[in-house]
Amino acid sequence: MRTLLRPILSIGFLLALTTCGGPEANESSKGTIGASLLTLDNPFFKVIGDNLATEGKKHGYEVIVVSGDKDVAKQSNQVKDFIVKKVSAIVLSPCDSKSIVPVIQEANAAGIPVFTVDVPCNEPGVEIVTQIATDNYGGGKEAGHAMIEALGQQGGKVAVLHLKQVESCQLRVKGFREIIDAHNASGKPAINIVAELESGGAKDLGYKAAEDTLQAHSDLRGIFAINDPAALGARAALEKAGREKQIVIIGFDGQPEGKQAIKDGKIYADPIQFPDKMGIQLVTSIMTWSRGLPQPAQILIPTQLYRQKDALKDPELK
Repeated sequence: MRTLLRPILSIGFLLALTTCGGPEANESSKGTIGASLLTLDNPFFKVIGDNLATEGKKHGYEVIVVSGDKDVAKQSNQVKDFIVKKVSAIVLSPCDSKSIVPVIQEANAAGIPVFTVDVPCNEPGVEIVTQIATDNYGGGKEAGHAMIEALGQQGGKVAVLHLKQVESCQLRVKGFREIIDAHNASGKPAINIVAELESGGAKDLGYKAAEDTLQAHSDLRGIFAINDPAALGARAALEKAGREKQIVIIGFDGQPEGKQAIKDGKIYADPIQFPDKMGIQLVTSIMTWSRGLPQPAQILIPTQLYRQKDALKDPELK
């Protein structure tokens, strides 16, 4: 098993390893890639799976993509099945990073390389070739800049709708807070984070969290929600309270419904993720490993701030 901890490499360099032509793309089957993703009910993970399958086929791999359905026992059985099939590589977005350790160790013992996507497994005793993820910390910083932009010269009170048990969301909030703290230290009109509530990353819990915040802070001016479902739930709470014109929302993700809400003026902006690039990068990393080339411990794919002006030019929206 090869686990080479290296500095993060650029996406362009790694993609170049498999986009320079040559016989690779036309070779006979290289084997099978088995992927168990957190849930295929979420469009984000479905896009990862679809692009992994398409790119894998292009380079001679059979690709099996299954949904872990947020159930670690089910996901463990899926990985065991991949091991029995003697797949060439296993891709995971763990349903639970701690509980999945034993079955990853089984894959390690079988000599099958394991790659993680979006959700890491940084637990001791496991060998992960590469973690591929959004630069959530950088995206959180973009969200902070968007909030400053949206509030203008007045500053004001803002709330954070969190999902504290998820590492990616912790990084988003960390980046957001750092930018807001730096803004306040500059002497400009302060932006005060007055509440940090659990949103569950879901519409219903996001709605409830926003509703509670509105009751506690009548002068609230902004909400940063860690994903689009929580942001859309918050928007529904603002509309019910008749305060949608007084409070701006910054989301995160760039799911179709979130982008549509940005176009409609219901959400101010999102740092958007690129799950399509993640799926393609997984195949690039698997091929890099198979050649025995240097492999970084982590590959971060930057977000991009998406505002209404971007949504108005987006051909995929209504």
